Amino acid sequence: MNTAADRLYELLPAIHRIRDAEQGYPLRELLALIAEQVAAIEENLEQLYDDQFIETCAPWVAPYIGDLIGYRTLHGVVPNVASPRADVANTIRYRRRKGTASMLEQLARDVTGWPARAVEFFQLLGWAQNMNHLRMGAHYAPDLRNQERLHWRDTAFDAIAHTVDVRRISTGAARHNIPNIGLYLWRVRAFPLTRSPAVADPAIGGGLCFRFNPLGVDMALYNTPETEEEITHLAEPRNVPMPLARRLLKARLDDYYGSGKSLCLELDGNPPQLIARNHIRICDLSDIKDGGGNVIAWAHKPAAGSGLVAIDPVLGRIAFADAPAAAPLVSFHYGYTIAIGGGEYERGDPAVAVTPVHTVQGGAALQLALDAVQNGGTVEVTDCRRYVETPSITVNAGKTVVLRAVNGARPLLAASGDIALNLGAGATLILDGWVISGGTLMMAAFADTQPRHLVLRDCTLIPGPRSKGDGSPPQDHDPGLVVSHAFARVELERCITAPLHIAADAEVSLIECIVDATAQNLIALRGPGTDALAPGGALTLESCTVIGKVHTQQLTLASDCLFVAALDAGADTWKAPLWTERRQQGCVRFSWVPPGSRTPRRYHCQPEEGDQETRPHFTSLRYGDPAYCQLRQSTPDKIRRGAHDESEMGVLHGLYQPQRETNLRVRLEEYLRFGLEAGLIYGS
Repeated sequence: MNTAADRLYELLPAIHRIRDAEQGYPLRELLALIAEQVAAIEENLEQLYDDQFIETCAPWVAPYIGDLIGYRTLHGVVPNVASPRADVANTIRYRRRKGTASMLEQLARDVTGWPARAVEFFQLLGWAQNMNHLRMGAHYAPDLRNQERLHWRDTAFDAIAHTVDVRRISTGAARHNIPNIGLYLWRVRAFPLTRSPAVADPAIGGGLCFRFNPLGVDMALYNTPETEEEITHLAEPRNVPMPLARRLLKARLDDYYGSGKSLCLELDGNPPQLIARNHIRICDLSDIKDGGGNVIAWAHKPAAGSGLVAIDPVLGRIAFADAPAAAPLVSFHYGYTIAIGGGEYERGDPAVAVTPVHTVQGGAALQLALDAVQNGGTVEVTDCRRYVETPSITVNAGKTVVLRAVNGARPLLAASGDIALNLGAGATLILDGWVISGGTLMMAAFADTQPRHLVLRDCTLIPGPRSKGDGSPPQDHDPGLVVSHAFARVELERCITAPLHIAADAEVSLIECIVDATAQNLIALRGPGTDALAPGGALTLESCTVIGKVHTQQLTLASDCLFVAALDAGADTWKAPLWTERRQQGCVRFSWVPPGSRTPRRYHCQPEEGDQETRPHFTSLRYGDPAYCQLRQSTPDKIRRGAHDESEMGVLHGLYQPQRETNLRVRLEEYLRFGLEAGLIYGS
């Protein structure tokens, strides 16, 4: 019996317990049933008491408590508002501070999930001051010696006085006026890269000049946003994800440099040796060019023998005064909008390991581990090192091989030619969490008619030129993946990839992917081989952005997609920028399709017939930029809110940015003081 039944049984007189024992304890069993019902009633009474408080109530009660205080439900696209419990609980706290800048900032952060800063623009207005109310910090003429103030001019952290602009802030045309409140929002996130080998510049520096970017190109470094501990605290530059500026980093190097901070330099070893802060100098390491425009050196490199290390956070460059004693390792943050492609972010559904599992780390050779799992198994990489080789991956018939990076790792496979994928009949190959540069994944046309299955999850096949085995010169539109086997099935999830060349009878599925041919008039998808007019395999796309022309045998489904393509003016041999052979099958829905495209039936697609204005406008279409494939605010709402659920079309559909904006506007109606007007301003 349970404890409650024992307690009830002990309350009976001893004579009844003795008789019950003589008869086989029927009375005790009856009391056990009664105790179960008593326990259920007690639990229900306790829950009824708990349901009076938002912190302990059952999930179904939260909306009813919210209704008692006038709570308005929101789109559940941010964790804080996906369940109303936290939002209802914060409502009272918000109302106690109603109208204050710190409360509006916290509200914007909770409702949108983006870092935010509230700015009262009337505090930045310059006017003729009264002697009874002097504002010593509000000068019409800014102090030109205060470099930090000048650096933040026209940003969320501007402290310089401005003349009044009487236009309404809601139109986006004005800011500095008496009733205006600005809510700055940062959509670009700072993603970490930990202990990645710095890449030496072979043409400059003689082994003294390096870059942070593992691809060996320039990139801006970002800070790590620090969490604000108090609601009364207004966000500062260190609380939001922003590119690091040279002067700011130099002035506050202790805040940003060191282990576990925004930026860190180490020398490889066991354990790695941190380069001391007093050896670090922040410099402008821009190019020095000769008369012909050729780069001959970097500016402001430290003097030989000084033992110093110069860092340029704007270009992502490092210059050593003396040759480092070991390979330099860099830990830093870079900017991007969404967690797709290779990265250290938490992957919700990483590829399940297939036994046996072989672990590789430290940049060691992958080929030995891949050869050991041809009969099925997993090769697992646990760090962010560079793996400089061109492996050949073989999977025996009917087996499954997984080549994956663990959560929190972003390895780079720097190939120097084609990477052969030799899959046996019925075999499956899964690539998970990799960044691959310099080589093309090649699946040949096998002699049999058995299927092969290729899966890429959270991978990046760097768009741009690739080294080729035949020695031909690399081109901007070189493919990242070539599948010549007609019975293959290819799946890409949350990937960034160079163009795809897929056999006409193969099947291709892309979910939340970017296919980038580097230009709208180049080819993003077609068939394999030298024939540029050959159609590619049957396509299924969901929430994808495709940069370049597409020629496919069949467009089975395209939903919430952007096809950014155009024909060459004049002598283009293609019939359409989006060209489908079988137009009687398939469907294109809630997508932007270039004018003149040949597609199957369309449903709620843009632009409509005769519409020449509705087209997407991007912040950047260059891979590596923080705002890569991000839609500008000037993009028409027919695209920004044109998906099936009123989110935006394209790869950023899953961020639900329009819903976040709507949520914030709904809340601002309730919490703004009378007479004030708020405007949403994107800091990135």
